[in-house]
Amino acid sequence: MSKSRYSEITPEILALSELCMKNGPIDTSLYEKYDVKRGLRDLKGRGVLTGLTEISEIVATAVNEKGETVPCHGKLYYRGYDIEDIVKGAIEKGYSCYEEVAYLLLFGELPTAEELDDFKQLLARYRTLPTNFVRDIIMKAPSKDMMNTLARSVLTLYAYDTYADDISIPNVLRQSLQLIALFPMFSVYGYQAYKHYHDGQSLVIHTPRPDLSTAENILHLLRPDSKYTELEARILDIALVLHAEHGGGNNSTFTTHVVTSSATDTYSTIAASLGSLKGPRHGGANIKVVQMFEDLKKNVSDWNDEEQIIEYLTALLDKKAFDRSGLIYGMGHAVYSLSDPRANILKGFLEELSKEKGLTEEFDLYNRVEKLAAELIAKKRKIYKGVSANIDFYSGLVYSMLGLPLELYTPIFAVSRIAGWSAHRIEELINSGKIIRPSYKSVMPIREYIPIEKRTKKEL
Repeated sequence: MSKSRYSEITPEILALSELCMKNGPIDTSLYEKYDVKRGLRDLKGRGVLTGLTEISEIVATAVNEKGETVPCHGKLYYRGYDIEDIVKGAIEKGYSCYEEVAYLLLFGELPTAEELDDFKQLLARYRTLPTNFVRDIIMKAPSKDMMNTLARSVLTLYAYDTYADDISIPNVLRQSLQLIALFPMFSVYGYQAYKHYHDGQSLVIHTPRPDLSTAENILHLLRPDSKYTELEARILDIALVLHAEHGGGNNSTFTTHVVTSSATDTYSTIAASLGSLKGPRHGGANIKVVQMFEDLKKNVSDWNDEEQIIEYLTALLDKKAFDRSGLIYGMGHAVYSLSDPRANILKGFLEELSKEKGLTEEFDLYNRVEKLAAELIAKKRKIYKGVSANIDFYSGLVYSMLGLPLELYTPIFAVSRIAGWSAHRIEELINSGKIIRPSYKSVMPIREYIPIEKRTKKEL
């Protein structure tokens, strides 16, 4: 069967899909009747408690003097440490931060200088792919979507692992460290292969360097000349730190817990997490931000004219511009209200990068849109907890200024988040004795079986 035939939606499929659409919808009033928390969130948007964790904590509300729960500026803690302090400490001492954070998430404690150096060397040793893996797996049938390429690479590693199904903690830790080390290679090599075979570009495959950090190796592997500035590497490192972990309830990390609880192997678990992260409602959100801004630039002639910007943002909210979703991408968050600490940290370094790149006008435009969008959403929408820019609002701009291709935005997120997923997988294995199985209530009436000769043709 040819690829086009394999991908074709035939009239038969269209007819059957109509049957799905006819019988698929559930009366939305039933969700309230049976007190179903859609999306595992209550009517005020608060997450339903489904587990306990020591890996990270998100703070977005506080209790005032009247005992009322009110929105507050966001805080993010990794193993009890404020992420702002972690980033500040690494910057002041001049070392890359992501490896320190990966160590902290996995083992629960901040490493000493010697422990951190040993950990970096361990990751460097694991940055070696099996013989012919690049040729046989990454180079063959390259996908236009790097997240699919990444998932395929992860699942294929199962065949190279003698102890693939062993879910003892030492073995899962070994597998996790290998995945943390290899994700940059899977992502960048997959992109290089795709650009070569589909776009006819030169094929450049660099070998990772053991003396470089994760962020430095990404830039080294991606760029033909392997050159980058210290500021570029530092800001990419910070972006990796800020994406490394975000509580057990985000979609991909919850997926990690759910799949881990079935006692399956590490490779299947992480492939499932990657499938979750790929979605535009999750890891793919920063791509939407960049695409939205490109559309804004086509429709707003003067980036300094706030009236023009407000007119465009209003059209977005009224479903008359861009993808007509009614969303201003990058604004608002399921948990944070007054501010997202990750966005604030990233924004703090972006101004310096914009000056180095000669893109200060671009940075100013994002600033202006952030302010105006928050004001406009507050006026036009019923917001119970406030709205602010989230990390996706600025991470896409960071990647754009670094010259990272759009195809790698979500894989870079995965390169970072694999540390958090690994920590949560190990935590689930240590603490869980039950498979995670929430309940769904059937609202379909019981019907009498109809013999096949008495059934009538479906009317669509």
